[in-house]
Amino acid sequence: MKSPFFGGGLLVIVLVVIVGLYSAAFTVTQNQQALVLRLGNAQAPITTPGLHWKVPFIDTVIYIDKRILDLENPSQEVIASDQKRLMVDAFARYRITDPLRFYQAVGTIEGANSRLSTILNSALRRVVGESTFTQVVRDEREGLMGRIKEQLNREAANFGITVVDVRIRRADLPDANSQAVFQRMQTDRQREAAEIRAQGGEAAQRTRSRADREVTILVAEANSKGEALRGQGDAERNQIFADAYGRDPDFFAFYRSMLAYEASMKQNDTRLMISPDWDFLRFFKSPAGTVAPQAPAAAGAALPATR
Repeated sequence: MKSPFFGGGLLVIVLVVIVGLYSAAFTVTQNQQALVLRLGNAQAPITTPGLHWKVPFIDTVIYIDKRILDLENPSQEVIASDQKRLMVDAFARYRITDPLRFYQAVGTIEGANSRLSTILNSALRRVVGESTFTQVVRDEREGLMGRIKEQLNREAANFGITVVDVRIRRADLPDANSQAVFQRMQTDRQREAAEIRAQGGEAAQRTRSRADREVTILVAEANSKGEALRGQGDAERNQIFADAYGRDPDFFAFYRSMLAYEASMKQNDTRLMISPDWDFLRFFKSPAGTVAPQAPAAAGAALPATR
């Protein structure tokens, strides 16, 4: 028959073994690397994911992130080489490549961010301070970021950190300077627009003057040609009248009298009271225009009244 004491001791031993095994085992995931501290002294880092072992109650495991980490840097004012003030907003990405040195130098990610932020600000001021405003904003931004990354990497290597990338998110003038630049640009554009409008007005005036001159010339030429044609017509008309008069003076006299009648007897014209025996109306009495001689008027007879 077994002793109860023996059974209890065996149970205790089994429990101690289970607790020891549980305390000795630890796992490292794909995005982690582990650093084992034995009585405060760091051992070789473990970078292979899986199940690993340590000395229970003696070793301590510290997990360090193996992924790419972000470092956000607040915006800061930097003076470029051409004395332009810039508000520069930059960030960096880094990876912990030497866990032992990282633990000994900074200890935690928060400590690493604090140290790297100071180094990033210093490198940013140094590189941007050696460049002009145009180079930072437009021409050489990619090269400047490469120089900042290189300087940051030299310092970060002391912490077991490798900087993967550095980016300048925004580089712009301060708000007050931006407003002044905007107003200056607006003034320049308004002046340029006024010059263009003035040039357009001058060109329009030249075009109108040229058109008016051409119109005047065309009208003068047309009037000259019209007067010449009118003179030719009058000459031809007079020639026709002369030919007609030479052929038949009586018919010509009749025709001219008819025209005179038509011109003098228009409606709403001035009225004229004349004697029917007046020579002007001779064709009303005789188609040949002859008027029979009349006896002398009696003494005292009144002359025809005209009005």
